[in-house]
Amino acid sequence: MTGDLPVVIRPFGERALLVETDGQAAVLALHAALAASRPDVVTELVPAARTVLVRFAAPDAATAVRTWIGHAASDPAADAPPEAEPVVLDTVYDGDDLESTAAILGISADALVAAHTAAAWRVAFTGFAPGFGYLVSEDWPYDVPRLDAPRTRVPAGSVGLAGGFSGAYPRETPGGWRLIGRTDAPLFVPEASSPALLAPGAPVRFRPVRASAAPAAPAAVSEIGGFGVPGIRVVAPGVFASIQDLGRPGLGALGVARSGALDRAALRRGNRLVGNDETAAGIEAVLGGFRAVATRDTWFAVTGARGPILLDGRPVDQDAATLWPAGTELHLDWYAAGARAYLSVRGGLAVPAQVGSRSTDTMSGLGPASLRPGDALPLGEPAHPVPPNDLAPWDAPPDELEVALAPGPRADRFAASALPVLFESRWVVSAQADRVGVRLEGPELERTRADELPSEGMVPGALQVPPWGRPTILLADGPVTGGYPVIAVIPDAALDAIGQARPGTGIRFRHAR
Repeated sequence: MTGDLPVVIRPFGERALLVETDGQAAVLALHAALAASRPDVVTELVPAARTVLVRFAAPDAATAVRTWIGHAASDPAADAPPEAEPVVLDTVYDGDDLESTAAILGISADALVAAHTAAAWRVAFTGFAPGFGYLVSEDWPYDVPRLDAPRTRVPAGSVGLAGGFSGAYPRETPGGWRLIGRTDAPLFVPEASSPALLAPGAPVRFRPVRASAAPAAPAAVSEIGGFGVPGIRVVAPGVFASIQDLGRPGLGALGVARSGALDRAALRRGNRLVGNDETAAGIEAVLGGFRAVATRDTWFAVTGARGPILLDGRPVDQDAATLWPAGTELHLDWYAAGARAYLSVRGGLAVPAQVGSRSTDTMSGLGPASLRPGDALPLGEPAHPVPPNDLAPWDAPPDELEVALAPGPRADRFAASALPVLFESRWVVSAQADRVGVRLEGPELERTRADELPSEGMVPGALQVPPWGRPTILLADGPVTGGYPVIAVIPDAALDAIGQARPGTGIRFRHAR
């Protein structure tokens, strides 16, 4: 196909643009052209139902990236790569909904299977769960309604239909698609260098098989373990504690969220204090109550939220490297300021990595499980000597925040009053705040359209506004695609402060300069 693709380019914060097309076929063509000619400054391309999210490294690259997008849209076939061989999914067509779905469509079950296997499918985009590809086909004539009540458990490997899409579940999860079969293909292997079998743009064929196929192994949350030297044992995780490093950036097209520490500066600082690389994994402990015992002599530092730090009952300094003798208990008491403290231990936590990171992703289930009493955590090899404690003192996280906002892509879906209300109001962090997002309490932002958008790419810091009109700030474990309109975006540099905002924290917004 040659000729211009009709596109609208919308700002999505300081480091992203949302490119809107007139349909799924245009998304496939545009994404292929962008992927074939992507400049180094572009860090991520996330296709969705009608859009491609383009993320780039620096705010001052926005003009150049717009020009590049315009070139790709003007002649998408010029940059398109050659057609790849299709991914073949051997499928046993014995799903629980096969007969009922065929009846809804007014055909026999055999005819439904024949149509499904004859269609030439393509991965339009990935979302919902890591490695879950939404497949489309020009050969597929059916629009299949979702289940009235989603299942609480869909087995890994299940092949389903919903709307005009087909797909296969990489891991056990709830779901509302109608199940027509199952495959044992390795749809998502977290430890692999290319974890997703079905990447955006890939051609796919379903091949019927009669032999029994076991469901694919889910990308389950890993048990705590590793290959380093035993270092600490968790006594009590407190409110919530997880292992975090700097996350999995740049993998949104595979349905993988960034994840990682919500206060990245605090984790980096703690790692420097104990002689680790800044990327080493530590413990993110929420609101306090965390206790652990060293199983050998080591060093630690606590950064981020402020509260009493006790080593065998004796107070120790924050933001400082401290010797942790074997057999002694460290206690992070309840915090007076901030929401998340970071415990960095010399050598870093050497738990197995999944998709290039040791971070716990609370939404998708990637990475180690959240910490529990009795977890033994191994340590890696130190990268550097413990440096002198010469870092400047750091202030406690404030109870009131003033945060810049950059333009969002969907401000035109709101009444003229919405932006003044957003910037003139004092918002309060609600009790519904976790690693996925922070719901704010305050006045309603009036929407002019009640319908939701087809799924489109999201970024941490996006202010999504659901139908009830109060915004939610997406954070590191948030969904990579979503359908609520984004009115504005918190720049990346301000997200660490949001990660320290506890329930009751006040927030006022101002325009980004």
